[in-house]
Formats: sequence, structure tokens, C-alpha cells
Amino acid sequence: MNIKTLRSDRIYQSIIDTSSEQKVEQYRTQMLLPFIKKWDIQQIPYKADASHSFDVITFNNMMNIAPQDITEDVYPLLEAISSEQFWKDCDAAVQDSLSLFEQNQIPLSVTNYVYTVLLGDSNSSVLAINEGICGDGGIPGHILVTLLPNEYTLPRIQSVLAHECNHNVRYQFIKWNYEQITLGELIVSEGLAESFATTLYGEHLLGPWVSKANMSTLNHHIKPLLEDKMDRSGFNQISPYLYGDDITNMQYGEPVGMPYAGGYACGYYLIQYYLKKTGKSIIEATITPAELILAETKEFWHETTIVLD
Repeated sequence: MNIKTLRSDRIYQSIIDTSSEQKVEQYRTQMLLPFIKKWDIQQIPYKADASHSFDVITFNNMMNIAPQDITEDVYPLLEAISSEQFWKDCDAAVQDSLSLFEQNQIPLSVTNYVYTVLLGDSNSSVLAINEGICGDGGIPGHILVTLLPNEYTLPRIQSVLAHECNHNVRYQFIKWNYEQITLGELIVSEGLAESFATTLYGEHLLGPWVSKANMSTLNHHIKPLLEDKMDRSGFNQISPYLYGDDITNMQYGEPVGMPYAGGYACGYYLIQYYLKKTGKSIIEATITPAELILAETKEFWHETTIVLD
């Protein structure tokens, strides 16, 4: 297994020292080109042409600091991700997460991985509602984390990387595309990823997409809203049930009456229920098809989920 650590801190520093005219192209080639296979799979153009105004830079700027804004003003943020210890912790999280599967006789078909940590845009509403941290690991071999470094996000960097590594592994075994993916798969996969992260790093580092959930709302609103929709498909149509109305409105989608990250929270507790009921490990569950997990958890939708302090 070959894991490439893209030291974004060094790239940011080099762009700070670059003329304003060259910042965008330097960022494109140094920070985004290593993820070219990911962009191709997602059909995000690497560079806009006359027929496309949208490309990887546009996509990046939705949540991350834009290349033209990488100036000396970012030094306070950059310092937080520039220590050797920070990157050692990140390396350990990725290495340990992926290795766990091979150690448990689950060979991975992808052998080359690249990951990095990007500085978030403090003006991003989506990043703000996620408490300054989020990840992207759905394309095997590629892992991105965005964060605004602070006392809340920095302790969670390993947990979020583990979460994204879990997606990276699952989607080497479970094939999906944007048109055919079901809500059940999204709910299950997010629950698996966060359960994997808490298995490694503890529930005290739960991501806000779960920790913000109110149990009364989960039991009396989120679960009833989701129960009969597990077979719905088409990412754009079902994602509001995962992300919730706040993020859906930010992305100009159609709200469905879902609280912030309701699908994530429901998925986490559904997987916790599944693991306790079946006695299976999170490692084995990670590569289990969603329909099998959902078939084993029919009672979950009608039992009262209780979180004990």
C-alpha cells in the first residue's frame, strides 16, 4: 500500500510567495492535480474552457480558501497545520485506518492513496454549520479534509480522516453512481464511517453531523421521515434527507423538512443498533451491502433510541 501525503502547508507557503497572477494555476497544479482521477470520475473539469465556467477551482472555492486569497493573511491558520506532529497524526490516522482492513483479511484493490488537508473559507456557510470541518472520501484512492483550525476541529482531524478512509474502503466493494445510489446506501455508509471513526478514536470526538442531534427529534421526526424512503435513488433528489434543510437551502435545493444532518445522525445510530444486534465488527460491516444491513435493522425504526451519558 502506497499512501502519499500531500503537504498542503508547504504548498500554501509557496503560493503565498507567488505573484497574484500565478496563484490560481500554481494551486491548480500543486494542490488539485494530484486528485485528477477523482475529478474525472466526478466529471468536474480540471480547467474551464469556453464551454465550461465550472472547474476544479470553482469547486474548491465553495468551501476552501480561494487561491487568490492565499496571502500572508492566512499565516495564523497555516501555522496550525504546519507542524510535523500534525502531519504525523494525519499519516497515522490514514495508515491505521486502511491497514485495519488488510489485517482482518480484507484485501484492498486500490493500492495507491493520496490525501491532504485544506484550509477552509471562514465565509463558507456550509463549513460554518459543520463547525469548521468536513471531509470527502467517496472516491477510492483520494481523501480530502477541509478545516478551519481551532480547538474544536484540530482534535477531530484523525477521526474525520478515519471516517473518510472508511468510505474509501467501502466503495472499493460497493459500486455506486450519482443516478442510481439509494438513500439507504447513503444513510448506511455515513453511519458506518462515523461508527468506524468512533471505534478508533472514541465517541467524545463524534462529528457535529451526529453530536448535534437531539434524541427526541431523532426518534419522533427524523426516523419517521426516513423510514419508507430507503429505496429512493438519485443523489440530487435524496441528498436533502442526508444533509438536512439548512445545507440544502445553501445549495439551492428543495428542502424536505429534515433537521441539520439528520441522515447522518440516523445512520450512526442505525449502525450502532446493527452492530449490537448482530455482533459483527465494524470492519466486517463496512463491506456489507446496505440492503443486508437494512434487513437486519427493521426494528430500529420503531424502537426509541436512547443515548446514555
